[in-house]
Amino acid sequence: MTKDEKYISRCLQLAYNGLCNTAPNPMVGAVIVHHDTIIGEGYHIRCGEAHAEVNAIRSVKDENLLKESTIYVSLEPCSHYGKTPPCADLIIEKRIPKVVIGCMDPFSMVAGRGIEKLRKAGIEVTVGVLEEECRHLIRRFITFHTFKRPYITLKWAESADGFIDMNRTEGKPVILSSPLTSLLAHKKRAEHDAILVGRRTALLDNPSLSTRNWYGTHPLRLVIDKDLTLPRDLELFNGRIRTFVFTRESHHQPNALTTYIPLDFSKDILPQIMEVLYQNKIQSLLVEGGSILLQSFIDSGLWDEAL
Repeated sequence: MTKDEKYISRCLQLAYNGLCNTAPNPMVGAVIVHHDTIIGEGYHIRCGEAHAEVNAIRSVKDENLLKESTIYVSLEPCSHYGKTPPCADLIIEKRIPKVVIGCMDPFSMVAGRGIEKLRKAGIEVTVGVLEEECRHLIRRFITFHTFKRPYITLKWAESADGFIDMNRTEGKPVILSSPLTSLLAHKKRAEHDAILVGRRTALLDNPSLSTRNWYGTHPLRLVIDKDLTLPRDLELFNGRIRTFVFTRESHHQPNALTTYIPLDFSKDILPQIMEVLYQNKIQSLLVEGGSILLQSFIDSGLWDEAL
């Protein structure tokens, strides 16, 4: 491992700390090195707050050392004004002479402009260190901006004889998850922007689709209920968590957090759902079942990971 790779690896470690809080922004980590010694570190903690480069620079006790330092960052510094000022401008202002970048930003408002701005200011810029790892870190962000849909994870528990939710002889729901895998499932929910189930799963399991067994924000709950036949007393309709119900026709909202979304069921509904999620800036989707819904995503090639 080269010196640059070592420090970009540290950037990746830091960046993962923002997993549940940065969306729709990407996770980013930054490290400032002075004569082979790390003097500053930071990561993007939460959307709308300071970026990784800003936090790293703020952590340096003696700013005079910045003029002789290298800043390592997993993603190209931004060059535009969003909720925060451009990080490229701050690097130039602090007269940091060298920048090492993991990968370019795929977002159209950056996409090489940050690198260009830094180089025009006379700063030495290296790009593409551990690029594959850095792109993997922001795979949800890349998928969203490239394919105009969320990054999709399929998740299910399966018995040895190939069933995921029913006892073959009794025809009743059977819990296949252990306490540990249940905890993992709630962790995964906290890491996703939205979670989707079909009508049968909602009816049989009556899930709350919350993160009650893990720290984090509840995902947006999604359920397909074509003819609105699901009982209104299900946990999905408790009005405590934002919920989208995909149905045939638009209906009056039963509460402030539940929204009915009309779809054309004479056509493939998955592209329609993807468009709704894209318009609502949902970058990651966890599909929890049931089997028909999961198979529809698999048959469409519309998935990125399976658990």
